[in-house]
Amino acid sequence: RFEAMVDGEVAGFAEYRRTPGKVTFTHTVVNPRFEGQGIGGQLAKNVLDAAVEADLKIIPECEFIAGYIKKHPDYIEHVDEPFRVRVQ
Repeated sequence: RFEAMVDGEVAGFAEYRRTPGKVTFTHTVVNPRFEGQGIGGQLAKNVLDAAVEADLKIIPECEFIAGYIKKHPDYIEHVDEPFRVRVQ
């Protein structure tokens, strides 16, 4: 999983599964103490950028990641084709 840290504490995390050439984001959580501080958005950006950098097709099973992609359509081209309808 990817973790967002604030002052040494896990403020949020994004869980994923990797398969050859793909990454499936399954679940994203932000600790309620850190909500409203942009932690989730920064976490989503970081995990998606890492997937793009690794040239992996993205499968946004997680509603939070799917919602982030809807708001940031530059990532759509990196979403695995059968799942693009979910984020458009």
